[in-house]
Amino acid sequence: PPPPPEVVRAMLIDTVRLLADHRNLDPLEPPPAVRPELVELGRALAFDRILGGNRDISCMTCHLPSFAMGDGRSLSIGVGGRGLGPNRTHPEGEFIPRNSPALFNLHLSTQFFWDGFVEELEDGSISTEAGDQLTPEMQAVFEFGALSAQPMIPVLRRKEMRGFGEDNELAALEDDDFTGVWVALMARLGEIGEYRSMFEAAYPGTGFDEMSFAHAANAIAGFYVSELTFTDTPWDRFLKGDSDQLSDSALRGAKSFMTIRCMLCHETDQFDDRNNEHHNAAIPQIGPGLGDGPGGNDDFGRERVTEDPAHRRLFKTPPMRNVELTGPYGHAGQFATLKAIVVHYDSIDNRLRDYDVSQVDPELRGTLLNNFDEILATRDTILIPVAFDDAEADDLVAFLESLTDDAARDLSHLAPATVPSGLPIDK
Repeated sequence: PPPPPEVVRAMLIDTVRLLADHRNLDPLEPPPAVRPELVELGRALAFDRILGGNRDISCMTCHLPSFAMGDGRSLSIGVGGRGLGPNRTHPEGEFIPRNSPALFNLHLSTQFFWDGFVEELEDGSISTEAGDQLTPEMQAVFEFGALSAQPMIPVLRRKEMRGFGEDNELAALEDDDFTGVWVALMARLGEIGEYRSMFEAAYPGTGFDEMSFAHAANAIAGFYVSELTFTDTPWDRFLKGDSDQLSDSALRGAKSFMTIRCMLCHETDQFDDRNNEHHNAAIPQIGPGLGDGPGGNDDFGRERVTEDPAHRRLFKTPPMRNVELTGPYGHAGQFATLKAIVVHYDSIDNRLRDYDVSQVDPELRGTLLNNFDEILATRDTILIPVAFDDAEADDLVAFLESLTDDAARDLSHLAPATVPSGLPIDK
């Protein structure tokens, strides 16, 4: 006769613990506390549309507390959009070419954006598309490594935040005048007495007029670290010894995750790539693209950063913490549900060719690029078919759901009641 269920469960628990130990997986620990004055400055800046060139968009327009710091869309809608989240529209049908990344536990990452455009190098310096305009003096302000540099970039991009038009002093600047954009934003902020006071409280001993936009970006990073770190998940509690935290399905999924090649890429406590390697996981291309390929509607991923053709269509391995909450999934939000992207990996060559485009926003369905042969020609060789069935896919999803901290389910408290500019708040 088969062993009783409690024996099967006990054996499964032991197996998962042994595998986790073998994989050197540990429960997440919270980072050091961030000084409250910096957090509150960062909160105000993150939610304030004053950082948008046309004053119509904030950092949080595409990272809404009501959508787990995403926007619930395959592709975000930036400057000129109306409404929020899945209901946001653009009068000319403009989309940002990539999915809005999750913002959880970013202190554990040293590389940001889907192509790793912002990254901390081995020597500790930070590389961004701004090049040497991100000066050593600016980098000296950063308290959170490359994360502090991340907020400096979206404000430079016209369709994301910088905007267009005549009633916008940022729009008149040359596209490569990053310093000019940052200086202009600090001038805006400096016209508001409350911001001057908040900056000087966050950076004691430094006058506002001595500061650069690096101080603003660093504060936004401090807000992320303080308010968007989540470490109390069923998985973390299981690793600390509480065997009741995981269902049988989640235990089976954990066992599968650690044994069927998932951890070749998702290998850290955060379940991202330890060495910031990028991968071609045979994900289809949708959306406007970034000007790559014959029609300009492709996205060459990491190659855009390194200019190395060997890196074409390679993308960052996203961390899996709170992943249940952050769909759609993929660099362009190609998968509507967690199960859809999990199933993609059971036989990715076939899944790419059979991709169901009906799962994305209706206005994006006609943008699916039929370049499957090109994608598969450089598909990552470690992603051989693993052939799991539907029940095993459900178990993998159950495990991934065990990486959710219940405190991340309602983030409505993160938005301030008002911001110093007095502009509307997106939340």
